[in-house]
Amino acid sequence: MTKAARCNWAEGDPAMMAYHDQEWGVEQRDSRALWEMLMLEGFQAGLSWRTILHRREGFRRAFAAFDPEQVARFDEDDIARLMADTGIIRARAKILATIQGAKIFIAMRDDGEDFSDWAWGLAGGRQIKGKGGPPPARTELSERISAALKQRGFKFAGPVIVYAWMQAVGMVNDHAKDCFRR
Repeated sequence: MTKAARCNWAEGDPAMMAYHDQEWGVEQRDSRALWEMLMLEGFQAGLSWRTILHRREGFRRAFAAFDPEQVARFDEDDIARLMADTGIIRARAKILATIQGAKIFIAMRDDGEDFSDWAWGLAGGRQIKGKGGPPPARTELSERISAALKQRGFKFAGPVIVYAWMQAVGMVNDHAKDCFRR
């Protein structure tokens, strides 16, 4: 029996392999799930995805399953609780950015703007197929989407983070040429 070829970055860690095989590069169109992944990618800044993935359930518990309604109401007591939570990355700026991101998400929804429609519209509405070689860290499109997110008030949404988010949620399919997910 031959082993399925997958992207090299996913090898050796069962959680990373499962994430690669089941989630990474799969088109995500659910607004809340897109927002959650954008927030998690923001927490990744300066760290590895492996670190975030292994703490994802801790993040979900700490941030009320990434329910924007609840997160938008987090106050100083919640911030103190999160700063003491060893199950997440305890970076105050990233915690505040997540709370702000929830407020932006809610404001968009209340203004009749669907986050998924908005984000996918910026990306052209359909998945972009990468070349299959080493993926870039950023692209002209991730720079434009980053600028649009920042204009809305999102933090930790630079073009490198945005490109990683685009890969994660399937806006871009950057699986290697020999990967079974390509």
